[in-house]
Amino acid sequence: MSTESGSSSASLRVPDVRVERLDGVALLTVSDPKRRNAMTAALSERLVAVLAEIGADESVRAVVVTGDDDPKPAFCAGGDLDELAAAGEAGPDALEHIYAGFLALAECPLPTFAAVDGPAVGAGLNLALAADVRIAGETARFEPGFLRLGVHPGGGMTWMAQRLLGPQVTTAMLLGGEGLDAARAAELGLALRVATGEGTGGQAGDEAERSSTRRSAAVTEALRMAGVAAAAPRELVIATKATLRATAQLTRHRDAVAVEVGPQLESLRSEGFREGLARVRQATSKR
Repeated sequence: MSTESGSSSASLRVPDVRVERLDGVALLTVSDPKRRNAMTAALSERLVAVLAEIGADESVRAVVVTGDDDPKPAFCAGGDLDELAAAGEAGPDALEHIYAGFLALAECPLPTFAAVDGPAVGAGLNLALAADVRIAGETARFEPGFLRLGVHPGGGMTWMAQRLLGPQVTTAMLLGGEGLDAARAAELGLALRVATGEGTGGQAGDEAERSSTRRSAAVTEALRMAGVAAAAPRELVIATKATLRATAQLTRHRDAVAVEVGPQLESLRSEGFREGLARVRQATSKR
């Protein structure tokens, strides 16, 4: 395990996106405890840089993003209101700078998992929506928050939410003040499931039992799922995610088969497949 972080004291930490590399999984923690991890242009810029670094790191095969839970759970409690007000005067480039982190997460070629504890409001909801999979902790709450502030939605929220939830739920959230707790988010498909309990110490892979770091149930479950991807060949993981995106808008089964043929043939010729086949044959021979 490797960790890139500052002081363990919330009062001393500066806003950052901390990075831990855990057996092929990069755990990213958005950290600004004094403001419940509110998204700023600086944090967005840091997120862009971290994701670019991870994308180039051959040892990383999956990503988990969460929020600093010290002193209490929060995924990301919105955007920095002063920066948003200033962006209104500065123009579109300033807003796009704030939203660059969401886009970097959404465009990450590796599978991404958001572990959501506490509020995911406004910009925080965008950050959660940008991930491929969301695991909600029992304290999770998803709220747009834009209308309450008199602000039009941004960061691609109208598009991301409608793809997941459809127009009715998205309208209810953006124009009807509908917030979703963890259970309702899972029921509607915004979250894959609600992770319950106290979580465990550790992280993805075998080191989980050895680490003294406590993780929430949501982070623990997200790391478990990411660990499955991290155990596979990196090129296969990236190709599978790319194909998921390529086939998402297709309307014919035949077209999806055509998209899959090329990368599937490549995988069948790979060392990873030969090793997997050998493991299956060995296991079968022992029965």
